[in-house]
Amino acid sequence: MIAQVDLTQFAEEKYAVGQPVPRKEDPVLLRGEGRYADDLNLSGQAHAVMVRSNAAHGIIRSIDTSAAKDMPGVLAVLTGQDLIDAGLGNMPSGMSFKMRDGTDMPKPTQPILTTDKVRFVGDPVAIVVAETAKQAKDAAESVFVDIDGLPAVTDAAQAAAPGAPLVHDATAGNVILDFHHGDTQAVADAFAKAAHVTRLSIRNSRVVACPMEPRSAIGDFDPDSERWTLRLGCQGVFNMRQLLTGPLKAPVEKIRVLTGNVGGSFGMKASCYPEYPAILYAARLLGRPVKWTDERGESFLSDSHGRDHDMEQEIALDADGRILALRVTGYGNIGAYLSNGTVLQPTGNIVRNTIGVYATPLQEVSAKAMFTNTSPVGPYRGAGRPEGNYYIERLLDTAAREMGIDPTDIRRRNHIRPDAFPYKTPAGTTYDSGDFPTILEKALALADWNGFPARKKESAERGKLRGRGIGQYLEVTGPPAPEMGGIRFEADGTVTIITGTLDYGQGHASPFAQVLASRLGIPFEKINLLQGDSDELLAGGGTGGSKSLMASGTAIVEGAELVREKGRKIAAHVLEAAEADIEFEIIRGGGQFRIAGTDRAIGIMELAAMLRSGAVTLPEGVPQTLSVSHVAEGPPFAYPNGCHIAEVEVDPETGVTEVVRYHMVNDFGVIVNPLLVEGQAHGGIVQGIGQALLEHVVYDESGQPMTGSYMDYALPRANDAPFFTFASHPVPARTNLLGSKGCGEAGCAGALPSVMNALVDALSVYGIKHIDMPATPLRVWEAIHASRWDPRPAFVAPCGERRRSPGH
Repeated sequence: MIAQVDLTQFAEEKYAVGQPVPRKEDPVLLRGEGRYADDLNLSGQAHAVMVRSNAAHGIIRSIDTSAAKDMPGVLAVLTGQDLIDAGLGNMPSGMSFKMRDGTDMPKPTQPILTTDKVRFVGDPVAIVVAETAKQAKDAAESVFVDIDGLPAVTDAAQAAAPGAPLVHDATAGNVILDFHHGDTQAVADAFAKAAHVTRLSIRNSRVVACPMEPRSAIGDFDPDSERWTLRLGCQGVFNMRQLLTGPLKAPVEKIRVLTGNVGGSFGMKASCYPEYPAILYAARLLGRPVKWTDERGESFLSDSHGRDHDMEQEIALDADGRILALRVTGYGNIGAYLSNGTVLQPTGNIVRNTIGVYATPLQEVSAKAMFTNTSPVGPYRGAGRPEGNYYIERLLDTAAREMGIDPTDIRRRNHIRPDAFPYKTPAGTTYDSGDFPTILEKALALADWNGFPARKKESAERGKLRGRGIGQYLEVTGPPAPEMGGIRFEADGTVTIITGTLDYGQGHASPFAQVLASRLGIPFEKINLLQGDSDELLAGGGTGGSKSLMASGTAIVEGAELVREKGRKIAAHVLEAAEADIEFEIIRGGGQFRIAGTDRAIGIMELAAMLRSGAVTLPEGVPQTLSVSHVAEGPPFAYPNGCHIAEVEVDPETGVTEVVRYHMVNDFGVIVNPLLVEGQAHGGIVQGIGQALLEHVVYDESGQPMTGSYMDYALPRANDAPFFTFASHPVPARTNLLGSKGCGEAGCAGALPSVMNALVDALSVYGIKHIDMPATPLRVWEAIHASRWDPRPAFVAPCGERRRSPGH
């Protein structure tokens, strides 16, 4: 385990670690001075519009661009073949995994613009560049794409059926990854001897990411240096630069990526989209910058979606309700392409996150990641972590009801105890810390669990059903990766942190400055943050997987220690003392280097000023600057966890469900900035409520999206969420220098199971044991009315039809 540093004793108290410091960027943003991708304009820029397929599946017979080329202001109309002829490459195809049989998973080629056939509504087939955006849009409507339609498949399970249309001809059975984890025979033996087995078919519905800022980018090319520059909103410029090397067939040193403010992403903006290399090539061809901005309706097609799993869940328990084994089998929908779709969510991340906080001897996960004629499915706030927690929490609640065990007791009986750490799970992970029993008890007290009967009675008097639900979650954060912790003392007297995570709404500048101030005593207001220029970075893992503070924080702490080391050498010369006699300390006035046992000292900022001004001449062998460029090895996984308790009211006459109370206790380890952490929890919870009750991407049988705008796709609003009660029970992580565990995705992980468990609890008076997300008023109303006419337990399938529950 890693020894942690004590950060609380340092820095000015107002900005110390643990203080709720507001975000540094808020004054700028509130004044409307933020600079997002679409706010940027370059001299002489042209404008691009994409031509997209209006068919979900079909063979391209021809693309007629002649009319478009003759329209006013049009500078170029390019197809996929034009890009191939120009020597460009293909889109990146994501991570590689082994199939169940040990062979490599297939990775079909994806051109920047498709040339052979279209595979989803929105598939880009051409790009139009004109003097103005309106001219480009008018011309794009004149491009005629002759498509011979083919049957489409939009459901992952149906894509696996014999005779299903093939999305990619070379990918047999549409199976991208046939994934398996676990000991099949051992799990089967555990189920055979179980006193009770609970089974649930769970549909994890598809959602649209819907960040406030749509995607936008400006591509530019410098013929003198032969360098490409891409300005866009993304989740990490270092990785985006790497992703562009394949499509552009250019080395990384010939590519620069710049990012300013980013208006949300939730995972969607992490990948490289076809628009980016397309506008970069157009910029080179035309000798001028080319700008492209997504419209909201277009983004529903072109952005990667989230979730979309169909899973059979099974849990084996002994007579006391203790877990013997867990088994998950099913399908994950990856959409049409791998460049913006990933296979990790329904496979590896389900393995790591279905264990949760429970002692689970055995686990088996068998999942097939499937191509379909839909928009690609990529990471979305949690990327398999909320899904895994949702599955185990729904299973436990259902098992408790079937076995006549209180839902709190079945959790107590299965908790991993604090004295069991480090705890190795059957998923191959090792939990380093936690106090799951205490967190449950604190959450129950905070939510006034014992007072629920009175609240339920009061709801009944108003004609409402009331239910309560627990979501006790544990997430495995993103994998370790090298991260930069550069610290640069600037000519204007400020200090810049340079790191490769990227703030797209989280508010990195304040907590990162709090960490640096705590280690070097640099005034908080003097610290700036640089993340969005790939030319400045030596490494960068981007932001995702709830690991930014752990990764960048570790790099900053290590970088600060290197600054101290350099400073001791420099101060020894300035103070005319031996280096061994120089100590570093932080006092109320800031950090300083002092000769031990004396009052002779020089402040770190004063020392930096002397070096800038040339007031001191340093001999050879003594560092000439305090600045450092450091790359830290990324810390290993951390395990944020907590317990969320929701209460809902249901109107049985209309099916309308409201979340009326919400309480949570979280363990995020050492919390650097509680104000921002609580905000992250709030945002994740609202997104969880949105998926649970409102959001749903729907395709018709031909593959046409039926929810292509906010007229048809419901996002949560302020009145869809109650006030939240937030509490912490931090147990410091032992795997990183700060002791932090990450918090960005935890809200979703707690919200999905707590809200849906509460809803099923409310509907249990009708014998309903499960209802799939989203629990829209229609779906709830249909469930109630179906059960009223048939007293046997029933549950509602995704499309609303009534299905008999297992055993009936």
